[in-house]
Amino acid sequence: MGACRSPRLEAHGVFTHTAPNVARTQKVVLDADAIQRSIRRIAVAILEATSGIEDLTLVGIRRGGVALSMRIADEIAKVEGRPPPVGTVDISLYRDDAATALPNPKIGPSDIPFEVNGRHVVLVDDVLHTGRTVRAAIECLQDHGRPARIWLAALCDRGGRELPIAPDFVGRAIEMDAGARLDVWIDAAGPDRAVLTEGG
Repeated sequence: MGACRSPRLEAHGVFTHTAPNVARTQKVVLDADAIQRSIRRIAVAILEATSGIEDLTLVGIRRGGVALSMRIADEIAKVEGRPPPVGTVDISLYRDDAATALPNPKIGPSDIPFEVNGRHVVLVDDVLHTGRTVRAAIECLQDHGRPARIWLAALCDRGGRELPIAPDFVGRAIEMDAGARLDVWIDAAGPDRAVLTEGG
């Protein structure tokens, strides 16, 4: 099985998706209850689309998709009696700006401890924006084998796509200006929440 490696392996509780402008006002667009309901809906939709758990795996995209993939697996376990296998991908070496990474980066492997050939693999991320992160994750995943199908689940879709990529499962579509920022906290300090920051 192949191994895709990254120049940076980080663990943080807050995942920031920001556009260039400095924002001024904040509002909670998803509170803890709304996030949990979204996770539950995504889990049920995944089971319906993939016809059960036998060939199903989840792969969280570092950083924001890792905690989310575990929560989705927990919800699937409530229905199926057991969770699907869960892995992670770190896509740093596959990013468009990989050539400009630090000269002596800390290398950390992705963790996909199962066979992906012929299986349904659901890539999981907290926020879908340009599509470039997802494209990099697909390239990374294909280094491990050839899935029967790759699906995409996202908690939030903020639009602004630069590539023809769309989620198969999404918790909430959020309309945002180009200069706005969306921060998502899942299993971090304090309650789960998604906070929109915008303004001039």
